[in-house]
Amino acid sequence: MGYLPTYNQAYPMNAKEINYELEKNMEVISQLDDFVGHAVETVLVDPEDCWQPTDFLPDFSNPEAMEDVKLLQQRAAGIPDTVLTSLVGNLVTEEALPSYQTYFNLLEGINVERSLLSPSGWVRWSKAWTAEENRHGDLLNKYLYLTGRIDMRAVEQTIHRLITNGFDAKSDADPYQAMIYTSFQERATKISHVNTGKLADKAGDHVLSKICKTIAGDEARHEKAYKSFMSKIFEIDPSGAITAFEKMMRKNIVMPAVLMGEGSSRPSIYKDFSEITQKIGVYTGWDYARIIEHLVDFWKVESLTGLDTAAAKAQEYLASLADRYMRLADRIKAPEEVSLAWLK
Repeated sequence: MGYLPTYNQAYPMNAKEINYELEKNMEVISQLDDFVGHAVETVLVDPEDCWQPTDFLPDFSNPEAMEDVKLLQQRAAGIPDTVLTSLVGNLVTEEALPSYQTYFNLLEGINVERSLLSPSGWVRWSKAWTAEENRHGDLLNKYLYLTGRIDMRAVEQTIHRLITNGFDAKSDADPYQAMIYTSFQERATKISHVNTGKLADKAGDHVLSKICKTIAGDEARHEKAYKSFMSKIFEIDPSGAITAFEKMMRKNIVMPAVLMGEGSSRPSIYKDFSEITQKIGVYTGWDYARIIEHLVDFWKVESLTGLDTAAAKAQEYLASLADRYMRLADRIKAPEEVSLAWLK
């Protein structure tokens, strides 16, 4: 989730070219509506059957609940401050769901009716997907509150600030670029939660480990869905798909919580959080490079044929991009000292 430099800017386009491209992309997106609607039924889980945050937390209707809280706090006492700070950063990211649903529904061709009650597959997906994601922030918020180690008011201020500041994935309202972004971001979030779970295990908190791995399982399902949406786009419009992939990667993947400190008394808080995730191995430059490599392989970018000139250039660029970032990651040194936040 850290900062990485941009290699080149995307090729500039004039307004007429941009409008034509968006219209074409919207047409393809409309063709996928039934496919996406099917994913709502087969990939996402009905609320009646889905896990909920209370499944992992002390039950206060139980007379022994306070003993369970004490056990939770005893386990949490062994978690290093750096891991807790990283976990709070993950929580803040998850809690900005209003921004993510808004972003998705503002994409060209996704919510043509401009109604959250639309029966379209894309709109149903945006609601059901963010509803599943909403549980992640709820669970981490309650868990961290119960540990007694977190300044929850400071956390709440950061969440408030992030939602107030909003979110820009820099996908230019282009649904193709947005599917690239979400495929990448779901995988990145999965990696972050998996690695946090490993650190929780190491610290002796098996419940937190289970929480992180369960959340990671959701992210893995969502990643699979977004990659399948993009696979369909590659089938229908390979030149448009690969060009969108190139554009997104030239801009770099902007992490959702990047504006958490903007306008606050601690504007560097996102940078501080990013340095911690790099230092403790929750999310690193190597992870960023490996995600690029995975997506290039998954969508068989290097074997695509029949591409137009711009797409062929994009193919050449993407084929070597993971190696470039891997070399960059090799040169990045974890900071000796990190600034902690949100702790009591």
